[in-house]
Amino acid sequence: MTNGVLLGFDYGTKRIGIAVGQTLTGSARPLTIVKARDGKPDWDAISRLIAEWRPVALVVGLPVHMDGTEHERTARAQRFGNQLAGRYNLPVHRVDERLTSYEAELELRAQGKGGAALDAVAAQLILQSWLDTHAEESRP
Repeated sequence: MTNGVLLGFDYGTKRIGIAVGQTLTGSARPLTIVKARDGKPDWDAISRLIAEWRPVALVVGLPVHMDGTEHERTARAQRFGNQLAGRYNLPVHRVDERLTSYEAELELRAQGKGGAALDAVAAQLILQSWLDTHAEESRP
C-alpha cells in the first residue's frame, strides 16, 4: 500500500458519510456527509473531495448481517465501491462495517453531540478499522 491520504465511505441511500485518514499516522477523522438521492450519490460533491484530498485509495464499508451474510444493502455498497473505482481509477478496499453506526451513535452520545455527524463518524470507524488492519504493511 502506498503511503498517503485515504477517504473512507459509509454508503447510504440518503446520506454518505465520508472520513479522511493517513496511512503514515494510521489515523482517521470524520470529514463530511454527502447527500444521495434515491440511492444515487452526489458525484459532483464526491469529485470535489477527491480533487481536494487526492487520496491514494478509497475504503468502503460493507454492511452485512451479524452472522456475516450479505443483504440488499451489501450489494448497493459493493456497487458504490465499483462506481468509485471506475470513476476515479483508484484502488477501492472494502471492510466489514458491522455495528459501526451503533458505535458511532454511542461515541457521539458520550461526547454530548447530536446525530447530525453520525454517518461521518461511522465512516471514520470504517476507515480506522481498515488502517488498523493494514498498519503493518502500509508503514515504512
